Parts: sequence; C-alpha cells; structure tokens
Amino acid sequence: MKIYTKTGDKGMTRLVDGSECSKASTRVEAYGAVDELNSVLGLSLAALTSTTSLPHDAAELAAILEQELTSIQNQLFTVGSHLACEKEETRKHLPAFSEAWIMQLEKAIDAMTEKLPELKNFILPGGTTVSAYLHLARTICRRSERWVVRAREEGDKAAETERALIYLNRLSDYLFTAARFANEIQGEPSVIWVKP
Repeated sequence: MKIYTKTGDKGMTRLVDGSECSKASTRVEAYGAVDELNSVLGLSLAALTSTTSLPHDAAELAAILEQELTSIQNQLFTVGSHLACEKEETRKHLPAFSEAWIMQLEKAIDAMTEKLPELKNFILPGGTTVSAYLHLARTICRRSERWVVRAREEGDKAAETERALIYLNRLSDYLFTAARFANEIQGEPSVIWVKP
C-alpha cells in the first residue's frame, strides 16, 4: 500500500467509515487537533524519558507520569477514531471509548496535586522542557475541545462525542497539573506570572 493516495489533492478526505468530506470540516478539525495533541504528548514523553540524574523518588514519579502519558496517547487514538466517524454502524466496530478513562484522569490529578505545593499564583508555561511541552499539549487539548463543541453544535449528537468533550475537558486539567508536576519532580519551580 502506498502512503500517498492523491485522494486529498482537491481538499477532500475520507473518514473512518469511508464517507468523504472536506479537509476543512469541523469533524476533521476536531480529530486533527486530537492528533496534534497526541504528537505533542510524544514530544513530552521523549523529553521525560531523556531526563537523567533524577533522585530515586523523583525517578519513580517520572515513571508513573510516563506510564500515564503513554496510556493517554493510546486513548486519544481511540477518541480521534470516533471523532473521524459519522456512521453509527461503523462506530460499533471501533475500539470502546471508556468512561473509566475520565475517572482515571481525575484520580491522577488528585494524586499529583497531593505532592504539589498549593497553587497561589497564576503560572506561565515553562520551567523544564517536559513542563513546557505539557503546557503546549494543554492548549492544544483546549482547542480540540472547542472543535468538539462546534461539532456537537452542528449536529453531532453521538454519545462518543459527548464523552470526548468531557474527556478532553478533564484531560486539559490533567495536563496543567502534570506540567506543574514535571517541574516539581525535576526540582524546577513553576514560572510565576508577574504583572507588568
């Protein structure tokens, strides 16, 4: 199979269910943003796994974060596949999109928050490379969420779309917390917003 098909040369693409639509459609923007988010999580993981010389406790926490981010990447692939599908019949054959993922994110947020200092200021993206990438992922996650809202407002009433909206909303909270957590385990303070 060739990687290039030339079917998109006129600005159209095929969805998971085989239907054709514009590459500028809301649905394509939604799953495209999820794909972009997944790619930035790959950068976050690459930066995290290349981190060396962490104390033992911090290395254990970094390993947990690595495991969570890898799991999220796999979940996002499933979320994207559902967003890339219009036909309910085809959706039934896609991997299940579990509501348990939302609960897992909440538990992870709570676990990281227990190990973080109380948040008393607005913070800026930055600190460590891992943290900066996670903040970038958070902003892309919010954009993904906005596109899913738009898809819903344009008539996509699938249960998976509703679930994707909740998942992405919770994921952006997770990524904010994870960005702070990445700085903490690497001994780097968060960058505090200073009013001009």
